[in-house]
Amino acid sequence: MKTLFRNATVVNADGSRAADVLVCGEKIELVAEHVESPDARVVDCTGLLLFPGAIDAHTHFDLDVANTTTADDFRSGGRAALRGGTTAVIDFACPNKGESLQYGLELWHKKADGHTACDYGFHMTIDDWNPSIRAELPAMIAQGVSSFKMYLTYPAMMIGDGPVYEALCALRELGAIAGVHCENAGVIDSLIAARKAAGELGPASHPLCRPALAEAEAVGRLLKLAALAEAPVVTVHTTCVPALAEIAAARARGQKVYVETCPQYLLLEDRYYGLRNFEGARYVCAPPLRKPADQARLWQGLASGEIQTVNTDHCSFTLAQRDMGRGDFTKIPGGLPGVETRLALLYTYGVVAGRITKEKMVELLSANNAKLYGLWGRKGAIKEGFDADLVLYDPKGEHAVRAAELVTNVDYNPYEGFPLNGSIRQVWLRGRLCVENGTVLEEKSGTYLPRELPLLF
Repeated sequence: MKTLFRNATVVNADGSRAADVLVCGEKIELVAEHVESPDARVVDCTGLLLFPGAIDAHTHFDLDVANTTTADDFRSGGRAALRGGTTAVIDFACPNKGESLQYGLELWHKKADGHTACDYGFHMTIDDWNPSIRAELPAMIAQGVSSFKMYLTYPAMMIGDGPVYEALCALRELGAIAGVHCENAGVIDSLIAARKAAGELGPASHPLCRPALAEAEAVGRLLKLAALAEAPVVTVHTTCVPALAEIAAARARGQKVYVETCPQYLLLEDRYYGLRNFEGARYVCAPPLRKPADQARLWQGLASGEIQTVNTDHCSFTLAQRDMGRGDFTKIPGGLPGVETRLALLYTYGVVAGRITKEKMVELLSANNAKLYGLWGRKGAIKEGFDADLVLYDPKGEHAVRAAELVTNVDYNPYEGFPLNGSIRQVWLRGRLCVENGTVLEEKSGTYLPRELPLLF
């Protein structure tokens, strides 16, 4: 069946124009100033912005962590993503130390296959390094996993500088890429011990134990390892001025560095950790929220092209789960919900506020993620031959973020009460209407996305 989206303002990363969009089956067949297709059903887009479906390349659904499991699994997380205009997520398959990469991939397929509303792919976490793991890398790529994750903190997941260097070399040889969580583990552990010794056990201690310089040190160390390995690399959930300075220095040396940040680092501040009655626990994530000066610098980086993607690091927990950390801030499960609100927040506080253009928003949410993570040609743009993943956005009107109105499986939202400009009218996934006026119509319409090697830019 054909669908004709008429009178749309089509927004791509490379420009916007008034056009009609003809969809045939799952694909975009034609984008032109005027299209005639007598047998097509017509969707009137007058007054609406037509965005390509957003891609969230950093989610954690159904993840066992901190002696609990994230509140959102692939069913609820996929529904939340789709409702928020995200038509594809890339989650992290996380085998434990001693387990094979293949075991981790198969486990995540069991979690996601047949349960997910939006399309999905997987990064693979490397939290162990030995000849067996190295030998598995080509099989991962053959199964559509072209990006990998490593940690410079968390004892259960970090592998050390030597193995990180060796893994970067191996990934470079295969044409794959790594994203890395950058914080200095030793400094964090020392600061935590000092706070505990002083009896300062509330959420306000969290950001003090994970300072910006500890992030920047790890970013700088990673980039020097990547330079030695001659490998491109992604710094994930980048938060602060010192980290961006390290990245600028690496680029000045000629390195290929891609940078991700998240809505929480653009819009939320570290002062929230000091809220009374354990309210600060709602904002615990790693790296932590930073200062207004860091927010301003991140927005500048988005506008200038220094930062390539905005993903969410969606890792959700209920208030009851947060309560596990009463009396010891290190036991508060870390992570925030975000997959359902990202597009509207970036449109409101980026585009409407004049910080970025709507085309830049599409670049950050869709096009660059598609290129960097092996989906370009299928996802990331409203172009002929691409998947018909479309978001009809009504720029008129205002509402506010209300946890009670969201479908993510948590009982609060860190952006509660934040005003939003406009709203998502419809979301189409591969030519199927899946969301209309906030109602998710398709519960299990997602399919696995085997990904190609990164398209470096």
